[in-house]
Amino acid sequence: MNDEEVLQDLRSGKLKLYALDKLLGSKRATELRRTFIEQTSGSSCDKIGNNSLNFDTVCGKNAENTIGAAQIPMGVIGPLRVKGEYAEGDFYVPLATSEGALIASTNRGSSVITQSGGSVANVVGDRMTRAPLFKVPDIEHSRIIADWVAKNFDEIKDVSNAETRFTKLESFRPYFAGRNLFLRFEFSTGDSMAMNSATKASDAIASFLEGKFPWARLVSVSGNMCVDKKPSAINLVLGRGKSIVAEVLIPKDLVRSKLKTSAEKMAEVCYRKIYVGSAMAGSLGGFNAHFANIAAAFFAATGQDLAHVVEASNGLTMMEESDGDLYACVTMPDVPLATFGAGTSLPTQREALDILGLFGSGENPGDNCKALAEIFASTVLAGELSLIGALASKDLTKAHMSLGRSKR
Repeated sequence: MNDEEVLQDLRSGKLKLYALDKLLGSKRATELRRTFIEQTSGSSCDKIGNNSLNFDTVCGKNAENTIGAAQIPMGVIGPLRVKGEYAEGDFYVPLATSEGALIASTNRGSSVITQSGGSVANVVGDRMTRAPLFKVPDIEHSRIIADWVAKNFDEIKDVSNAETRFTKLESFRPYFAGRNLFLRFEFSTGDSMAMNSATKASDAIASFLEGKFPWARLVSVSGNMCVDKKPSAINLVLGRGKSIVAEVLIPKDLVRSKLKTSAEKMAEVCYRKIYVGSAMAGSLGGFNAHFANIAAAFFAATGQDLAHVVEASNGLTMMEESDGDLYACVTMPDVPLATFGAGTSLPTQREALDILGLFGSGENPGDNCKALAEIFASTVLAGELSLIGALASKDLTKAHMSLGRSKR
């Protein structure tokens, strides 16, 4: 079929947009879908079509029904000094955002951290979760399954681990609610975020348990006790993905010269805004200034699942005056991250990870992703320092008027 014949069949409804890839290959399908949308909407998609993606690779892996790509400006902050267990040194960190002043502000915080000797960052937890939901006759039957899994966990691990190469079952927690049984499985995942692998392994476990206990029925392989892509208290307490902490002690002279305020004032803003204000608003777990801002920019630049910004935005920022100096810390218990797989292999995202020296799997599986987590938490700390400093010095509005508005 020539292009016009394909477009005519699309207009008549004889062909569906999603069917073009199998018929024509994804590269040509993408071009013709874009032409069809241009003709149908009367708008130009030239910029959407101008990109570096190989749609024969992207389609079926990263996206469907493609017409092109969205472009987000990318900048860098740094050098950001990180003193972690896995990330040690000075890093230039890519951030992709359309919000003016965000990169400049985070870069200011980065400079403060580096001049203070660096951010001490650590990964304190590393578990991806999936929680199948079973319908059972009563709580007694829930206990039968939970007790059996606990006593025969090695057998359950064999069932799970046979399904995946790097994603390994580590532990589980049962939760009971009437005729509902939730089994929250926790997996180590190497350098992959591995949500799909965790789902595959959990599905295999669920099928095994259904065969062993015929009165138990799997309702959903994800029972929302995971909790994936939603704010939750359980992830805030138990953690999910990478659980990370980062801290820095900033000398009083740097607080004064770089942040234009004092440690006492910043600690007060942190307490009254982040804790009193968030409590008054009924915040579930976002006791911070703007984790989501940095998470969204970092995730877009490095190919993370953007919906996990919801999880990464939960966490705590703490600031204390210490003999005139400022102690600052971020606690991020729920950050799904990857340096391997999914969006990390997209061309610009791969280059961003290469800037950090962290694309793919390292010599020891998992080390690259933990290094990325330590850099991420340090970047978030930089963003928190700068924003709270701007609030304490009353410079926030001025900065946004200068950098965050159109110059036209």
